[in-house]
Amino acid sequence: MTSAPRVSARPTTVDLRQAQRRTLGVLAMAQIISGIGVAVGVALSSLFVAKLSGSTAISGLAGTATVLGAALLALPTARTTGRSGRRAGLTLAYGSAVAGCVIAVVAVLLTSWPLLLAALVLIGGASAGNLSARYSATDLAPEGHAARHLSLVVWAATLGSVTGPNLAEPAADLAESLSIARDAGPFALAAVTFAVSTIIINLGLRPDPLLLARATSGASEAPGSDGVRTSLLGTLRDAWGTIRAIPAARRALGAIAVSHTAMVSIMSMTPVHLDHGHAGISVIGIVISLHIAGMYMLSPLVGWLADRIGKPPVLIAAMVLLLISAALAGTAGYGVPQITAGLFVLGLGWSFGLVAGSAMLSEAVPLDRRPAVQGLSDLTMNVCGATGALLAGAVVGAASFAALTLAIAVLVILTGLALVRVAIHRKTV
Repeated sequence: MTSAPRVSARPTTVDLRQAQRRTLGVLAMAQIISGIGVAVGVALSSLFVAKLSGSTAISGLAGTATVLGAALLALPTARTTGRSGRRAGLTLAYGSAVAGCVIAVVAVLLTSWPLLLAALVLIGGASAGNLSARYSATDLAPEGHAARHLSLVVWAATLGSVTGPNLAEPAADLAESLSIARDAGPFALAAVTFAVSTIIINLGLRPDPLLLARATSGASEAPGSDGVRTSLLGTLRDAWGTIRAIPAARRALGAIAVSHTAMVSIMSMTPVHLDHGHAGISVIGIVISLHIAGMYMLSPLVGWLADRIGKPPVLIAAMVLLLISAALAGTAGYGVPQITAGLFVLGLGWSFGLVAGSAMLSEAVPLDRRPAVQGLSDLTMNVCGATGALLAGAVVGAASFAALTLAIAVLVILTGLALVRVAIHRKTV
């Protein structure tokens, strides 16, 4: 068994401000590259599954598979992070995605949608890595700046994520020119991007921000919090105990889960809905690109607001934005402009929920328990997202896209009311 790295309780001579700048730069670069892969390999995956299976209901399993993969890899990534630092955890996540993309290429060549779904589970590791990267930005963040620094890493994915969907068709053309199935091209491109991100993390993320934060704070590995000497089940149990004991952590986790469920459910079925309206892949790519722009483009502003006015008001705003997006997308029919507006606002609502909720969660728990709690947060949000994507395919197949958006509207209304009630109670106490 590999022993856990020792963490000195003595203050380190490393310039923390300089180390944090380097950490943010490396994470940003990796996010830009991996964002291309996620956008190419994940955002359009439901369309590829629909083509291979010929079923709208089955196409919904694509979103389920990738989100489920992110959920399944969340705790192993957190446990590896707790044991060996952020660099090791991110390598595990992105390495899994590379393997998944290779299998996806094989699945397309064999025209096997079940194998493609299995590959998408591994590709979900990229999402687990991107989610873990945002927490890496908070390890060395000065007090009161966690949301801003976290949001900068989230924002860095904008360039890659917006560009990604529009590279799907060129990648497909390149594959065809090489006498390979067109739909294999995007997955091959995604494999390259995840491999490059892994290299960037391993070469650049030195010193490791989590290990350095532990050294400077005197914190050490806690057996019941970061999984250094416990099983994955033990890590899960102890993380849940920590969250249950801290009300702010519970609210943050709930808001993150609902925001992600709403986003994944609507986004995963939008390409299929637009395809039914005879929109071409280039149009669908533009819609998804603008949706992803909404997710990331304004995240620095969201982070500033969360640190400035507090996380709870920003979480309430997230629910309002998600409600508006459901109304826009659900009443658009096949109208591309209105659906595009709805998807942009959907991404913005997700950004408000994720940035404020993640920062609130990190600040609410002690440093030695953060990796496990953050892993549980990612596990929870992705299980909820996977369930939402699975039900979304069934709802759209049995009823309509509008019925799906109505269900999401009800969910965010209930969550928003609960957050408002807590905020009012805190003011009156």
